[in-house]
Formats: sequence, structure tokens, C-alpha cells
Amino acid sequence: MTNLLMKIDGLLEGTIVKRPSKMIKSPYVADIIPFPDSEHPCNQEILGHTASLGCCGLADVGATILMTKITKQPTKKDESNEKIKCAYRVYLSCFIDKERNQETIVGIHPKLAEDLTEKALIQNCLSKLQNVKSYNRETVLYVKEKVDSRFDFSGIDENGIPFIMEVKNVPLADYEDITAVQRKKRNYDDRAFDSKVAYFPDGYRKKATEPVSPRALKHIRELTLIKKESKTRCIMCYVIQRTDADKFTISVIDSEYREAVRTAVENGVEIITMVIKWSRNGEAYFVRDDLPIVEF
Repeated sequence: MTNLLMKIDGLLEGTIVKRPSKMIKSPYVADIIPFPDSEHPCNQEILGHTASLGCCGLADVGATILMTKITKQPTKKDESNEKIKCAYRVYLSCFIDKERNQETIVGIHPKLAEDLTEKALIQNCLSKLQNVKSYNRETVLYVKEKVDSRFDFSGIDENGIPFIMEVKNVPLADYEDITAVQRKKRNYDDRAFDSKVAYFPDGYRKKATEPVSPRALKHIRELTLIKKESKTRCIMCYVIQRTDADKFTISVIDSEYREAVRTAVENGVEIITMVIKWSRNGEAYFVRDDLPIVEF
């Protein structure tokens, strides 16, 4: 199945030259040189909002990205008290495997994962959530000393059973789920371009013993607790916004999150691994929702 789920109009290609920006020191703002056109002269720098931070290189210096113009957004003053603002918002990254001369468009803006999941839900693409009777986005649940979170989706499935679904964006994939240091010592020249493993989570942390995403860890643990103490269906949906991976796993770099997901599955939390194919013109297609999961 390759349903068209959504389209981002007005995409402009550019290259990130500095993050944080020289003008705004927030790690969410980058200096970008857009590809020259009638509106952007050669080498003119603009400010772009990168909600994914550097996304492990996919939205960092040297990355080729696709962005859209921001029509209305808050402003911030620079050191000279002049109002400045991000002109563009970064959504996609053009990942190029130079050895194989192949490109994959990767969805890196975290909010895209939620929007794509909603579109898939509406179009009945999700095999585990067909013909839902109702759903809501961003549901806040609070049970004293047990649950205190906002989950991406809640609703009633076709059998009248309530469900809660949390969504996580998965923009990263490589030929092995190992640390970056270990990966530098390996050679993958004999591997097919689309034989990578997509993994979650990854990102910056001060100490290797800390969880990569405390919020993600909290969500999976609370879903496990809800499942244990109620008849609610609890679902974790990993949205893999690239098509060069043929499997998914929970990253080896975060043993605490791996164990939490393992416990969640053992207690009945359902896992969806949804694959999205992006095109350069901003079209997002549903590919599948059952990418094989590597045992972890």
C-alpha cells in the first residue's frame, strides 16, 4: 500500500552553514543558504528553524535540507535590539550515500510524525487501528503518583475498546545498531543501500548513563502501567520517515529505554512501525506499518 498521506507545499532547498546561527544562539536556529532563485540571490543567508536540533547530522552544518517559508511566527531581538525572526522552517533532510550515489529524503521535524499518524488513522492505513469510532489528539492523563502525561492520541477502536497511542519520530538509520565510535571501524561497502536498521532513540546527552529522552522513557513506562491496570489498548507508534531501512530496533545506546520497551511489550503494549516515503516535492506516502523489529 502506498497511500498519499500529506503534501508540504512551497518547499525550498538549502544548505545549513551554521547551527546555532550567528545571529540567534538558540540550537533550534540555523543559518541556511537557500539554492539561488528569483527571491534569493547567490550565497544569501537566511534563518531557519530546526525543531529537531541537529538531528545527528541530518540538520547540521553541511546538510542539504528542504524548508518552507514561515508566514507568521514570534520574533526575537538580537544584541542590537533589532527584531529578527526565522524566515523558514526545516522539515526534510536530503540524505546522500556518497559511496552508492543514492539519496533518501528523511522527515526530521518531530511534528510531522504526529500529523502523518493522524492521516494514516483517518485513511485506515494502520492495520491495528481500523475503522476507529473516534479519536482525539493530545490527551492529558493524570492519575496521582502514577500517570501524568500528554499522549498524542486517544480514542475508541472499532470494537468499542478505548486506546491510547504515543508517537515517536524515527529519522535515523544505519547499517548496524552500534555506537558511533564502533561504526567508524566498520566497512559496509558490500551492503545494499536499503538494508539499514532504523533505530530510536538517539541524540545528545551529558552522560552516557542518562536516558537519551527522559520524556520517551516516561511515556513508555506510563503506557505499561495503564495497560497493567486497565483494559485500555496502549500503543507505541514509531514513525520511520525514510525508506532505506528494512528493520527497526530500540537503540543499543540506551539500555534503560530498551528494557522499558521490552517490559512494555511483555505486558501487552502494542508496537507499530510505520514507514513513510517522502519525495523532493513534499509528498509523503504510507508504505507499511509492520517493519520487522530486531530482537532487543
